[in-house]
Amino acid sequence: MTQYVVNSFAYGDSDGGKGTAHDFTAPTPFSFDKKTKDAESTFEVYFLEAEENGGRSYKYGFAVDKKGVSEEWLSYKAKSSRGDFRKIFHRDRTALDLSGIAASHHENIKIALEDKTLVVSLGAKLKVPKLKLVRDWFLSNEFADFGDPVENYFLSERLPARFLTDKEVRNKVVGYFSSFDPSIVGFNIETFKGDNDKQFAKIDALHKMVDSDEVVAIPLKLESAGTLKMFALYPPLQKVLESGGTLFIDELNARLHPLLVRAFIITFLNPVINVKHAQLVFTAHDAWQLNANILRRDEVWFTEKMPDGASALFSLVDFVDESGMKIRKDENYEKNYLLGKYGAIPTLKCLDMFQEAADD
Repeated sequence: MTQYVVNSFAYGDSDGGKGTAHDFTAPTPFSFDKKTKDAESTFEVYFLEAEENGGRSYKYGFAVDKKGVSEEWLSYKAKSSRGDFRKIFHRDRTALDLSGIAASHHENIKIALEDKTLVVSLGAKLKVPKLKLVRDWFLSNEFADFGDPVENYFLSERLPARFLTDKEVRNKVVGYFSSFDPSIVGFNIETFKGDNDKQFAKIDALHKMVDSDEVVAIPLKLESAGTLKMFALYPPLQKVLESGGTLFIDELNARLHPLLVRAFIITFLNPVINVKHAQLVFTAHDAWQLNANILRRDEVWFTEKMPDGASALFSLVDFVDESGMKIRKDENYEKNYLLGKYGAIPTLKCLDMFQEAADD
């Protein structure tokens, strides 16, 4: 969704029909059903603007298919309002309603809008305040997908800004590492030029020896998978904590000890550290984090694979048991989840094919 919002203004731009880096690619629909494999995909978010700007609540979404944008909408309401959202704009393939946007912008939007372009993306380029606000919210967010092997590799290669040139930046990274691996006391950087004068860097992590004050240099790439993951998380974590925004992480718990995952989550709950009110949204297969002391019921969401292959998404706060009672605040979320009380657990069978092989 973020990529579409950020880049859709460039979709369709090309040089002699050769295309650009921002060629339109429709989202992958649900493929296990003949009726839906060619259907449109719908995306929607709710977010709050900064308190100093009014703290209003926004609802923004769009639907796209292979032809482009079939529908798009944006509305808002006061943070404390219990009323309905007020429309800023709505568009579909037959009409465009810009009634919530200053009339001075209407003509430019209508002239430049194309089937594959979002109103929000176009409006941000045209410096329409209400539309630029939405795009800026998407730009403030950071993503780390550790469930994707390709992206995982590129994340591992990402360095903090000015890491190679600024010793103070490296010292901050050492301080970050000291919270979970105090053996790393510094970094050694060697830069060299390769083919076509491209610059490369050899990075060693410096470890204090156990029997002296000397240090030993270990190539960073030889550090544990967990250490490399925490190194990859430093740049997006630093950005959202210093500037605000939301950090989205897929498979947060992969290759990390549960206590380290817990400490990472608590960082966002600490008002002394998280002064910009950054948010963390993550997926995990770590039931131990289902703890009422750190997560509210409305902050816990489950996905359950349905018989048709689709995934159902539901919140713990909306869950009702067989007697019609909602989940209590003081329940043992971890225990009850593993017992199957909330659903969203795999249906497992004994791996008896190995027994059959042994019998043969």
